[in-house]
Amino acid sequence: MTTDRVLNGRYEVGELIGRGGMADVHLGRDIRLGRSVAIKLLRQDLARDPLFQSRFRREAQAVAALNHPTIVSVYDTGEEEIAGRSVDDVKVPFIVMEYVAGRTLRDLIRAGELTLDQSAEHMVGVLSALEYSHKAGIVHRDIKPANVMITPEGNVKVMDFGIARAIADSAATMTQTQAVIGTAQYLSPEQARGETVDARSDLYSAGCLMYELFTARPPFVGDSPVSVAYQHVREVPKPASQFNPEVSPALDAVLHRALEKDRQDRYQDAVAFRVALQQARKGVVPTTQPQERATEALSTLPAAAVSAAGAEGPQTRAMAKVLAGGSMSSGPLTEDQPPLSISRTFNADRDADEDRRRAARRAWTTTFFIIVALVLAGGTFVLLNLLNSEPEGPVLQAVPTVEGMTQDEAANAIFAADLRPQFDEDFSDSVDPGLVIDSDPGAGEEVEPGSTVNVTISEGPSEAIIPENIIGMTESSARDALSSAGLSGGAVTQENSATVPADRVISTSPGAGESVPIGSDIDLVLSTGLVEVPRLIELTTEEAIAQLEDPAKGLTYRIEEVENAVVDPDTVTKQSAEPGSVVAPGTQIVITVAVAPEPEDDPSVDPEPTPAPTPPEETAEP
Repeated sequence: MTTDRVLNGRYEVGELIGRGGMADVHLGRDIRLGRSVAIKLLRQDLARDPLFQSRFRREAQAVAALNHPTIVSVYDTGEEEIAGRSVDDVKVPFIVMEYVAGRTLRDLIRAGELTLDQSAEHMVGVLSALEYSHKAGIVHRDIKPANVMITPEGNVKVMDFGIARAIADSAATMTQTQAVIGTAQYLSPEQARGETVDARSDLYSAGCLMYELFTARPPFVGDSPVSVAYQHVREVPKPASQFNPEVSPALDAVLHRALEKDRQDRYQDAVAFRVALQQARKGVVPTTQPQERATEALSTLPAAAVSAAGAEGPQTRAMAKVLAGGSMSSGPLTEDQPPLSISRTFNADRDADEDRRRAARRAWTTTFFIIVALVLAGGTFVLLNLLNSEPEGPVLQAVPTVEGMTQDEAANAIFAADLRPQFDEDFSDSVDPGLVIDSDPGAGEEVEPGSTVNVTISEGPSEAIIPENIIGMTESSARDALSSAGLSGGAVTQENSATVPADRVISTSPGAGESVPIGSDIDLVLSTGLVEVPRLIELTTEEAIAQLEDPAKGLTYRIEEVENAVVDPDTVTKQSAEPGSVVAPGTQIVITVAVAPEPEDDPSVDPEPTPAPTPPEETAEP
């Protein structure tokens, strides 16, 4: 039997709705305000680690300072004592957040439900959230599809600021004890190198997110997080249009700049990124601003004059050096040095230029005829080969074997084969949940590069057993147990019970231990904690006592005997609690039982005469 789980006497913990690397998220209820909330609890096995405690508290502090429609709000924080431990032992921190009913971008991408226009619209929302958080001095540092929720109305909600840092914190790097914090597919190059991060690091991660929204795959995939991080630092991603022909050159240009390795070459703030994206959606190719370069010194003296300097003497060589960007010697001009002849220098230059132009024309003419001859020869060779050989089909790519892999492993393997995965789910009694059942086309089949491979992920068995330990649980705990078993809590009714405390599960429909299809609604019957008083009047004393002592009633009794000449003796004539009323178990019920009255004297009957005493006999005197 489990106990109620209420945090700080206010937040009732409900079913598990999410699980991350360091925390579990439950659907909860704010008892005081009567609203649904999301309760994020640090995992108990990590509660002793000061690093995780610090990261968890930092998330609450970071998000509590942010109030924006595109950012999940934080309502409250606190700590919960771990059951079974002393009051001096570790406490588990929790965060009470806004409950967002929706799906993450990761789920929408995997389901293939996003259009290019919807993806761009969601990116505008993400960039709006980053614009606000960066102005507030907060760098998210873990922008990825799983951390962006989309509400049923299509609104964006950015969440999970668990590794966020203040921009002003100059020591905020992505390394902690030689470990890189973040998700490999979305790390900026400076994060992968363990350098200081800033707002532009978030914009690189946002670029990776946009790339995946457009192509259904991250910009870099690999066999391990290390190999992916290496690609972020060293390699240039393929254009998104190579995987999705609907991506325009304008959008490709936006992605190219967002994914620049050097943060100086990226968008410098979220506003510039958002404006460029909105222009690209209209077909306007954004123009990048080239870095300013130092002005180069250009020579105003023709090359022939410089080459002639050697024959003209020191003055000519010095002048050529100055005009070519060098410096002229400040030594005195001696008489044995001939004067500088400018006219002769420029005449020689014109002759040399004419010779170069004639030589260039001859070279281009020769080159042109050589190229024409090569083209004709090559065309003839290709034509003869086409005529003498049968046409070949397109180059095909074998579908990799993904059965038994996780969804992420299968996606990486299919992307590495230059194919695109499409995931759906199905039940399987033989394949564990979360692993691949099969693919279509199957492993080893050859398809054209870029083709879609439909991959089926196991949801586990098609039927589940209703947990037997659900009896005696609170409603919220029972729903949590059903959710863990792949079932859902259904309608709730109440019944009286002397053995089950109030608001605890008495029974389920179907019954506990039965096998039902996955996802079935299980109705719950909760105890009122009361019992109904039975009708005891006209029963014998023995029958009344048997009903009161029934374990299903759990009532006590006291008997009062009253003379009654009308009712048969040993018959209950009255009870202290009305029949059908409800009372707490153990309540004493006073029952009145009829007894025969004492017989009374009849004045019409003469009593028998009492015989007179016999006088004693006299004794004669002698």
